[in-house]
Amino acid sequence: MKVVRTIVEVREALAPLRAGTIGLVPTMGALHDGHLSLCIAARAECDTVVMSIFANPAQFDEPADFGSYPRDEERDLAILASEDPEDVDLVFIPSVDEMYPPGFQTWVDVTELGSVLEGAARPGHFRGVATVCLKLFAIVRPDIAYFGRKDAQQIEVIRQMVRDLALDTEISSIPTLRHADGLALSSRNVLLSPAEREQAPSLFRALQTRDPERARAVLAEAGLEPEYVEVIESDGRRLFAGAVRVGSTRLIDNMPLEGDS
Repeated sequence: MKVVRTIVEVREALAPLRAGTIGLVPTMGALHDGHLSLCIAARAECDTVVMSIFANPAQFDEPADFGSYPRDEERDLAILASEDPEDVDLVFIPSVDEMYPPGFQTWVDVTELGSVLEGAARPGHFRGVATVCLKLFAIVRPDIAYFGRKDAQQIEVIRQMVRDLALDTEISSIPTLRHADGLALSSRNVLLSPAEREQAPSLFRALQTRDPERARAVLAEAGLEPEYVEVIESDGRRLFAGAVRVGSTRLIDNMPLEGDS
């Protein structure tokens, strides 16, 4: 596993590997088993696996949220080193200036998909997501990029961007991993206090009702008010998606409207 920090280093490392299939796992760090499941899926399909670790300031609508986002590069690299050494070949950890150099002024805005639900709750969020993903795609030039299904709207925004800009990258979505009580794995979970951690699985239980009125009742019983509970489409399926703030931590999740998760 090689760690690089500049765009030049990424391109130099990948140049002799272009004959094979390249997979990209974009992350913001604070790695957990959900991220590792993306690496395992990428390894099964690709000759070379690249992971990016970059807490992207452009997708945070609140400076305080960006400031509190968990970061621990040493821990992340230790986790990757402790796994199968063949799961990730190259780790790209750029600085903010590397991704957004002085004078940066080009942004990608997926207008309709990016303005509802998460986009409405977090203005500018998907502009930041689409821009950083497009830049990573341009740097790595992956054949396949891997994302977790917990962020279902994000997947659809990125797929729309890929279609609209005729990018030669396949978007692969991997099932959400959960704790035993149903809470979806998320880097933000470490920000929950013990009491909030007890409340947090109520979002999963609410979405299991697959009914907006019943979902709101489940959350109200737990003392929580959802930002939204809505039906969306992703991977050709109808999903029941929701977002809730537990204390100061914002959690999202989704559940298929038919069948099990």
